[in-house]
Amino acid sequence: MGRRRHSGRNITGILLLDKPLGLTSNEALQRVKRLYRAAKAGHTGSLDPLATGLLPCCLGDATKYSAFLLDADKRYRVRVRLGVTTTTGDAEGEIVETRPVEGVDEARLHQVLSGFLGTIDQLPPMYSAVKHQGQRLYKLAREGVEVERQPRQIEIHALELLSVDLPEIELDVHCSKGTYVRTLAEDIGRELGCGGHVIQLRRTGVGPYTESAAPFVTMDQLETLAEDETPQRLDGLLLPLDSALGHWPSVRLSADAAFYLRQGQAVLVPQAPTEGLVRLYDPSEHFMGVGCILDDGKVQPKRLI
Repeated sequence: MGRRRHSGRNITGILLLDKPLGLTSNEALQRVKRLYRAAKAGHTGSLDPLATGLLPCCLGDATKYSAFLLDADKRYRVRVRLGVTTTTGDAEGEIVETRPVEGVDEARLHQVLSGFLGTIDQLPPMYSAVKHQGQRLYKLAREGVEVERQPRQIEIHALELLSVDLPEIELDVHCSKGTYVRTLAEDIGRELGCGGHVIQLRRTGVGPYTESAAPFVTMDQLETLAEDETPQRLDGLLLPLDSALGHWPSVRLSADAAFYLRQGQAVLVPQAPTEGLVRLYDPSEHFMGVGCILDDGKVQPKRLI
């Protein structure tokens, strides 16, 4: 059999999609792919159907760099209902227990929240995409099966109390990849002695992309622009793929260095950083891809366009 050819436009860029309520991340991605008529598309980290907010969608060559956004820090605004625990840790689950919200005030909340800052262990919830013996945990959970999970280390960089309207509180969370905000809400509720679950969740940032820095694009906006059959208007919403890596230093290469690097060879670049990952640009300022600094100071290609 011959190789299957991708149908669709060969378009590259990153769309900062504001995922609507009720859609899975993959459903939202497939809509974006269809509207752009893109040959290739991928997203950078799932959001629950209950959640809204930033879902960066990578089109074309940008899919090669989606892993870097998957590894990036995330930001969330979350509303927690105290006093009620559910099977899923959010409003989609069945109520397991109801307890009175007693002795909870702003001082107590600040005290408890401070205990979650920094590096902490978190147990992945049963309603998650983590695999156990090849099966997703959420599939086992739906069958009523609970298995032993190993806690994972995560980092909570910031945890701000935005509002208190008991039994509800609103938090701003800045965390590392792999953090389950539902579990964080449950753990905070447990520490307060009353339990809790997520009733509203919005992702406000992924890596360098934040809601305050650039407005997210809604599905309605995309569908309206797609109606007039002018792809250029849709394409104008796409960010260049190196925008995902803006927090890394850039390295400008000479024509010779760019040539050898494209052949997979490490090159010596004057005044390059001494360690870590870097963005690579050719003499015409075109983004070439990502490199890493070796122990001998040379720049090694890691992922090129």
